[in-house]
Amino acid sequence: MFFPRAMTEIELVVPSKDLLAVTKILSRRGVFHQADSNYPGVDTGAANTWQETAAAYAALERRLQLMMQTLGIEEGQPPSAEFEAVPEIETVRSAVDEIEAEVKRVSDQLSAEKKRLEQLQSDLRQLEPLAGVDADIGSLRGSGYLFSMLGQIPTANVDRLKTSLARVPHVFLILRSDSQKSVVWLTGSKNNADVLDRAARSAYLNPIALPTEYRGTPEKIIKNIHEAIQTTQQKISELNGELKKLAEARRERLQRLLWEVHASRVTADAIVRFGQLKHTYVIVGWVPTDDLEVLTQRLKQASKEILIQTVPISRAGHNQHVPVALFNNKWLKPFQMLVNTYARPRYGELDPTILMAFTFPLLYGAMFGDLGQGLVLFIMGLLMHNGKFLKSMKSLGLLIAYCGASAAIFGALYGSVFGFEGEHFYHTFGFEFHPLWISPLHEILKVALLAIDAGIVLLSLGFLLGIFNHIRSRDWAHLTFGHNGIVAFVLYLSFLGILGRLDLPVIPNLARALGTLPVPFTALGIVTGLGIMFSEVFRNLIEGHRPLIEGGIATYAIQAPMELFEVIISFLSNTFSYVRVGAFAVAHGGLSLAIFSLAGEEHDLGFWLTIIIGNLFIIGFEGLIVGIQTMRLHYYEFLGKFFTGGGMRFEPLTLTPSSEEG
Repeated sequence: MFFPRAMTEIELVVPSKDLLAVTKILSRRGVFHQADSNYPGVDTGAANTWQETAAAYAALERRLQLMMQTLGIEEGQPPSAEFEAVPEIETVRSAVDEIEAEVKRVSDQLSAEKKRLEQLQSDLRQLEPLAGVDADIGSLRGSGYLFSMLGQIPTANVDRLKTSLARVPHVFLILRSDSQKSVVWLTGSKNNADVLDRAARSAYLNPIALPTEYRGTPEKIIKNIHEAIQTTQQKISELNGELKKLAEARRERLQRLLWEVHASRVTADAIVRFGQLKHTYVIVGWVPTDDLEVLTQRLKQASKEILIQTVPISRAGHNQHVPVALFNNKWLKPFQMLVNTYARPRYGELDPTILMAFTFPLLYGAMFGDLGQGLVLFIMGLLMHNGKFLKSMKSLGLLIAYCGASAAIFGALYGSVFGFEGEHFYHTFGFEFHPLWISPLHEILKVALLAIDAGIVLLSLGFLLGIFNHIRSRDWAHLTFGHNGIVAFVLYLSFLGILGRLDLPVIPNLARALGTLPVPFTALGIVTGLGIMFSEVFRNLIEGHRPLIEGGIATYAIQAPMELFEVIISFLSNTFSYVRVGAFAVAHGGLSLAIFSLAGEEHDLGFWLTIIIGNLFIIGFEGLIVGIQTMRLHYYEFLGKFFTGGGMRFEPLTLTPSSEEG
């Protein structure tokens, strides 16, 4: 579990007659990561027939998904019985056409009725302002010789419109008016249409456009529209019921067809990527080594004439082309998600998931130490994980539960329960609750130095793991002179040793302890500093690259000291960045004190409401901020010391969608 799963490269030569049987085995097991067979000697251009088959099944799959969406049918789980291996396309298409015709007949009628309902409702909204007008709508429409506009205008703009039309022949009638809006009718000669229209628009006269078939008074038309809406809604309800019956009748058949078509499409897509000779196919890919034996047995049972060649892939060296299959442990999945967000491990590289499962909750708990608030996070995380609370964040449930448990443990060590500690706890509950270890608010400097000590331990561990990874990948140049190699690590220890010999109160405890060792840290620092300064030259020398110095000696003379300065600054910033662990522990207690000051001295209803709201704020807001800071310490300070990432995702060939691999 400390490394991705060991992989074996596999090459198969399969007779044409056994192609579908072998493909079925490869896709059923879910352990075969396919690669394109495009090396010399293999004719990939002969797969046109399979490309057409794949395209045909893809089109059928889209049609089935659209039908099921129309009928409100879920895709469901794949049937337990095995699918037929690429059934006859015409048979499947005929079945799809039959059901699609039924669905289309009803859905088209439903769409037409819904469109009619929208139009009726739109007409009703336009007519409602005219409800009190006693005039025939038809008489208010313009003829071929007249400009006519019926609409609403802000009452305050009526006089403005009249003034602007004073010199233009027109008829202007106010059909209905109130303090806000007025319903008006404006008409005039077609010759003055442009002037009348501009004046109406400038006065914000909003036209009412109604279909020409409406006749009679607005009240009569509104009544007819209400009746039409009621009839249309009833028709829509009947059609929805018909669709529901159709969905119940066709559910199982559609789901079965969808999975058969999906499996056929996946199979055809896979075969397109096979290499094709005259009478055989060549299949290339990778299989996890521990699954190879069972897969090989199944393949030989499916084809007696199959040729199988396997090549185990060593974890040593650079193998970026090898897919990375991680161990799927459901309890570690949240931390695997955090690691993959940073980068997927390369094949053979140390997978930091287990290490992060220890360090992430540890740092979170140290920054958010409170027994009560931690238990709330723990319970909330479990409820999220089980889908009882905030289902959209289910994937984060276990992570929140782990961090909450750690916060509760540190809360007991800090002597804090829902912000109550020290005298507040005693005055409220009548008995004392002492810290089992340390009180951040009362020992601020000690907490800060302990946080830096923890950072030194983690950074040193990161250096050692980076050295270990360089040895495994046989990267001797970076092992020795890389920024996370042996020389850099010795320089870091020398830096700490020199720092530890300074007579200052803010020196970390581990640096002081290191400074007491009889080691010439100054001389060692100078030597390793020169090693880092000229690391490019030494790396090129080890790797055999020429020239040793690129860009000229003058440029390098400026660049080399800057590289050393950059490394030392990174040592300093990375180490003291962990002081934020202690700072947040202190800030957490300080925020609790601020809430108590707002709550007052009297333990009345207002006091407890303030405490409850304050704790909810701390759990929500500060809990999120601490999570971000914990992630930052891992991504920017810790993982970069030993973890490169950039691995290829393991994507096994499967006929049905599999659960996402972490």
